[in-house]
Amino acid sequence: MSGNYKIFIVSGEASGDLHGSNLIKALKAVDSGLVFCGMGGDRMKQAGLKGLDMREVSVVGIAEVFKRLGRLLGIFKRLKAMLGEERPDIAVFIDFPDFNLRLAREAKRRGIPVIYYISPQVWAWRKGRIRKIARLVDRMLVIFPFEVPLYENERVNVEYVGHPLSELAHCRMSSAEARDSLGIRRKWVVAILPGSRLEEVERLLPTMMEAAALISKEVKDCIFILPLADNIDDSVISGFLEGADCTIIPVKGRIYEVLRASDAAVVASGTATLEAALMLVPMVIVYKLSFASYLFAKVLIGMRDVGLPNIIMGKRIVKELIQNDASPGAIAKEIVDILRDENKRAMIKEGLEGVKERVGEAGASERAAMVVYKELKCVAER
Repeated sequence: MSGNYKIFIVSGEASGDLHGSNLIKALKAVDSGLVFCGMGGDRMKQAGLKGLDMREVSVVGIAEVFKRLGRLLGIFKRLKAMLGEERPDIAVFIDFPDFNLRLAREAKRRGIPVIYYISPQVWAWRKGRIRKIARLVDRMLVIFPFEVPLYENERVNVEYVGHPLSELAHCRMSSAEARDSLGIRRKWVVAILPGSRLEEVERLLPTMMEAAALISKEVKDCIFILPLADNIDDSVISGFLEGADCTIIPVKGRIYEVLRASDAAVVASGTATLEAALMLVPMVIVYKLSFASYLFAKVLIGMRDVGLPNIIMGKRIVKELIQNDASPGAIAKEIVDILRDENKRAMIKEGLEGVKERVGEAGASERAAMVVYKELKCVAER
């Protein structure tokens, strides 16, 4: 089997774009003739995807979705039409569940086999979605071992492939080398990671900046590094940083160099918390939603912890400050404690070592690609 087989692939977030691009590369390594259409970001397009730009649909929270509902529906209709026009042999959906599960239904109606890569967080909220997934998805590829029994109990064809970040979240440099590469000459370095979506940055960065100012007053010779997602416009950040009361250096990308150079981090809840964990950086997890989105989430989420490191370990190993608790003073206090208390730093790092062990070995993209390719071979034999 080779060439001219078409894969419809959709992601709607920065992390999905990253993992989708690596999946496309891994599939092309197996069969260079594969064709990819659908929706993604710059990374997926550079890897060979032809289709829509995901930046038009990347939103956070229920209230934010309603604000962009018209645009979301327009993109959905265009992708639905693409399913009919391109007639792909298989569809792969990456995370982004509220959008992708609806699109999976459209693929299923057309008799297109559906693979879901990176499961919706059914273990965190809306567990009833597993039954819906069972109806729509031919094969679920999960990235955490504890997800397997959740799907097996509902007779979903599930396979654990490992977490794609296990092969990405590393830096060959030492801490000193990373600091040299970033031009840093300070004793203490704190990373600020406000998220990859514009709404997250607008909501979280001002609070994180206020916290940084408080930290700099308590801890002398401290500098703050702000690694920016590629989709965040520099002009947006410069507008925020004009009013900074401490030294905050924005860096485009280079997140793993920044984390290697850092003694601690202030991190928005999401994929970045796992990246920081895999780099063994002590952190405080911070998150805020609009009031309406927060109330909605509070009703649906029945978990004590929302940070991935804590969920993976089944216990609180790093501090979480959510919504009203995410004040500049509370954030600053936790980071100051981490920087001043060597024993605390060591205990957090020990917990993060456990996260690293549970996430598993590198090679998730290649394993996921082989599952997708095997499904393609089944299509070819029909």
